[in-house]
Amino acid sequence: MMELMKELSLAPGVSGSEEEVAKIIARELEGVADKIETDSLGNLIVTKKGEKKAPSVMLAAHMDEIGLMIRYIDDNGFIKFSKIGGINDQMLMNQTVTVHSSIGEPLIGVIGSKPPHVTTAEEKNKVVKYDDMFIDIGAKDKEDAEKMVRIGDKMTFNSLFAEYPNDLVMGKALDNRAGCYVMIEVLKRVKTRATVYVVGTVQEEVGLKGARTSAFKLNPDMAIALDVTLSGDHPGIKPDEAPVVIGKGPAVILSDASGRGILTHQSIKDMLINAGDENDIPYQLEVSDGGTTDGSAIHLVREGIPTGVLSVPTRYIHTPVSVCSMEDVESTIQLITEAINKL
Repeated sequence: MMELMKELSLAPGVSGSEEEVAKIIARELEGVADKIETDSLGNLIVTKKGEKKAPSVMLAAHMDEIGLMIRYIDDNGFIKFSKIGGINDQMLMNQTVTVHSSIGEPLIGVIGSKPPHVTTAEEKNKVVKYDDMFIDIGAKDKEDAEKMVRIGDKMTFNSLFAEYPNDLVMGKALDNRAGCYVMIEVLKRVKTRATVYVVGTVQEEVGLKGARTSAFKLNPDMAIALDVTLSGDHPGIKPDEAPVVIGKGPAVILSDASGRGILTHQSIKDMLINAGDENDIPYQLEVSDGGTTDGSAIHLVREGIPTGVLSVPTRYIHTPVSVCSMEDVESTIQLITEAINKL
């Protein structure tokens, strides 16, 4: 269990470059599924066929993670970059990154900026903007740097994967490798009359793109997006801002983005809540004003697909040091498996 989560967390997969994550999922489901395919956008679609007249359900977990992309190399060989996905500028300072070079081996870079020794008093009180940062890859000059990297090369943040006390884990990209792990385990365990599609979607962090195209292709009777959600159990967050917490089970999302994202279909809401109640599986209910998930794209495809979202509570989302509970991950797996088994 832990080794697979570690492998998923450490695998590189910035939006648009999710191939390594897809390989892990496909490997794990070889022999479990009836069909494994990759569509033209890069979504991994795995099918476990059910009975002819039984319904079909799509489980979607995005494979991509936030990251950076090279947009300019200056005369001294330093790299300017663009952000891929939602990243807080203050998180970037002094991080190390892996540059996934298109012309050579991956190499290490460090995000630098003007040192405190030469900053003014006014500058010290301001968050440094990413436009004022750069990446040092050890190049002598522009010509030297261009022997190592190219414009458009992507970068992932470097992070350890660590086991914490109380069944917690820390690592990069738990948004949404935790959801990928859940999806893999559900397909391994589920015993149902229904046809189950598990889809590792691409480019969620930059517009829910893979979810939209894969749902159009499959046109399932229902869908559940698997993701993570903010855990409000640490300093700096008020209970009413993020009431979901680590250790009390997955969050059944009732709405997100104040309803601009998804308003969960009543049938899916009932299916998930009943599965939890009937099998004594812990869960939490969440109404969110903030971000959204693949579910928002899926439920608007074709004539509309009844869709819900189930999320693992996670601290420090969109940083290289996210923390979640493997106990919550297991509860998520159990809840979805029981729900699908009743279809």
